[in-house]
Amino acid sequence: MSKHADNGSQETGVPITQLPGYPVILSIVIVNWNTREYLLGALRSIYEAPPHVTFEVVVADNDSSDSSAAAVDAAFPQVNLLANQENYGYARGNNQGIGASKGKYVLLLNPDVIVPPDGLDRAVSILERRSDVGALGAKLISPDGSVQRSVRGYPTPWAVLCEATGLSRVFPRSVFFASYRMGWFDYGSEAEVDQPMGTFLLMPRRAFDEVGLLDEQFPIFFNEVDWCYRARKAGWKILYSPEIAITHFGGGSTQQVSAKMAWESRRGLLDFYRKHYRSLAFAPIYWITAAASWLHAAWTARRRKQ
Repeated sequence: MSKHADNGSQETGVPITQLPGYPVILSIVIVNWNTREYLLGALRSIYEAPPHVTFEVVVADNDSSDSSAAAVDAAFPQVNLLANQENYGYARGNNQGIGASKGKYVLLLNPDVIVPPDGLDRAVSILERRSDVGALGAKLISPDGSVQRSVRGYPTPWAVLCEATGLSRVFPRSVFFASYRMGWFDYGSEAEVDQPMGTFLLMPRRAFDEVGLLDEQFPIFFNEVDWCYRARKAGWKILYSPEIAITHFGGGSTQQVSAKMAWESRRGLLDFYRKHYRSLAFAPIYWITAAASWLHAAWTARRRKQ
């Protein structure tokens, strides 16, 4: 395992206060598995137009077989590289990166993104203004310029039942029937939300101190959903901002084992339901959802294998 650290620029282009106990302002944590070219592109976008705040980058590589770790070590020796000897999964890899970081703010960033030149400074400035925000999500743009639908509601029993029965697809813009997929959401306006996609999530370290790390019983999917849910229960706000627009290629790691990921996604949903909705009153909805989920996962997995 090789480890390096970079404190980034010493300039203060945005009104940031260097607090005692925080060696850097921004820690960028990236978990990687076999997405070398995406990862190198993400790192280039950070270092070619670095934020004005002091920063560090921590990459947790989950035993990639495509020489990702060696490529990062050669091209970006300033990165704090955690070269794991096994695949820890997304949640554990992020927790490892958070534990190795030192910043006042921690950005969980997917490797398959391009960060705009001023995006990181904008994001940090928003959290400096909003001390009540526990997580900040960004606007995700596809390479073709289209906006990705990256904000969802919590999978409550009613929302999950509407998903399982197809009501959310029949009424995709209904606040009542489509509260999970939120087909009505305006991606051009800042808003408090339930759960933005974990592709880009900026959190103050003190939120981790209060809420805890990601729950590793959700190794791939729904770990950020669970964290945002716990944060909201603890009184933190979750914010979406279109001020930060990130190019997101999408699914670099999960597409490599896409059939398996169909099962993992549904398992994550059911694990979330079991964790947060244990009441016997919700049991019938759970079993309806479980049956529908596994049938949907089987169909999706079969389609992806073709």
